[in-house]
Amino acid sequence: MSERRIPVIGGGLAGSEAAWQLAELGHDVDLYEMRPVRGTPAHKSDELAEVVCTNSFKAESLDTPHGLLKAEMRLLGSFLLEIADEVRVPAGAALAVDRERFSREVTRRLERHPRIRILREEVIGLPDPPAIVATGPLTSDGLSQSIGQRLGERHLAFFDAIAPIVSRESIDDGLVYRASRYDKGDADYLNCPMSESQYESFLDALLEADVHMAPEWDEVPYFEGCLPIEVMAGRGRDTLRFGPMRPVGLTDPRTGRRPHAVVQLRVEDRAQRMWNLVGFQTRLKRGEQERVFRLIPGLEEAEFLRFGSIHRNTYLNSPASLTRYGSPPDEPGLLFAGQLTGVEGYTESTASGLIAALNLSRLVTGSAPSLPPPVTMLGGLYRYLAEADPALFQPMNANFGLLEPLPGRRRGRRARRLEHAARALEAMKQWCLEIQRPATELPERILATAAP
Repeated sequence: MSERRIPVIGGGLAGSEAAWQLAELGHDVDLYEMRPVRGTPAHKSDELAEVVCTNSFKAESLDTPHGLLKAEMRLLGSFLLEIADEVRVPAGAALAVDRERFSREVTRRLERHPRIRILREEVIGLPDPPAIVATGPLTSDGLSQSIGQRLGERHLAFFDAIAPIVSRESIDDGLVYRASRYDKGDADYLNCPMSESQYESFLDALLEADVHMAPEWDEVPYFEGCLPIEVMAGRGRDTLRFGPMRPVGLTDPRTGRRPHAVVQLRVEDRAQRMWNLVGFQTRLKRGEQERVFRLIPGLEEAEFLRFGSIHRNTYLNSPASLTRYGSPPDEPGLLFAGQLTGVEGYTESTASGLIAALNLSRLVTGSAPSLPPPVTMLGGLYRYLAEADPALFQPMNANFGLLEPLPGRRRGRRARRLEHAARALEAMKQWCLEIQRPATELPERILATAAP
């Protein structure tokens, strides 16, 4: 074990996962979180592992990239997924959590772990190794400057947006209907159907609405996987109908027909009092959000519990400045993890923290770092971070394009994806043997998603 306490900088998803894993591996950990000493534009509480954009960790089915990634993480014994299962809320085939219970339970367990000490203070200089830096896309200016000076690389940046939340009591049940797309899982989503004329009127209002602006916003890109709704709308009048408002698989049971467009709402809390407008992240001014989004059928009297907003995210040019394990080339014991490295999404960030902890433990106990093979989703993500073109580097979500191709040609997308998943999970089990980490059994509900 390390001869001194290991600092983990950042109490978000990656840092919380890393701190727990290191402690469980027998290391004493100092977990630094700057809130509440210093807040951020996105966080609303002082709890650890707060999820700020959406309460969904995305799909669980093995024929989806995020389902496969979570299955790999479960084999490795992810701490945060265990808690997510305990505080999950209905979300069809996806894993969504009661966000307040989730962060509260993560905080409680980390505070009670005998090997973890939580320090509420801002860190502005890089720690001496061994250490993990997982400060995320809202890294403070002071630490950002230290990282930039250390790596000799200018940070890249993009803007991220979050969607509004409305009160369940304010939604008109006479106009909305419950359904999950293609009836996958239970009918856990509320659907607001739109006719063609309603959609066109909504689109006109959205495109004419006032937005928050800042001079630097035109100088950096948005992340394509989280575009503001009004930015998507500006790309063409049918863009939303083929994006977050696509009606496919959402037949209205009252008419037997598919609407022209649909706005979906997903539950935020276990009591089902708060509902998120799926895909409606926005930079509209608050008054404009009320005016425009109340044009959605069923939301005419919507009570907004949280307005959508926009904030700046920063990330490192990992292929230009870090090794494939996430460290500076000349300092292997200083590992970066989470969204700061260029992985995008809750699950990806958590997975990065898990892998960083496993590798830092290996380093301090005299073993070489190791990564899952690129036939796994985790291995594919890490290969992307190492081998992407530095001049074109952008944050990346889990996707099947990251994996090594399957041999031969196969018909049917689901069949190909399930074959990818079977190969990946077998490879992950083998990697667990190689790093001497017992693989955790997958829940039956996950295995069942691979059934014909």
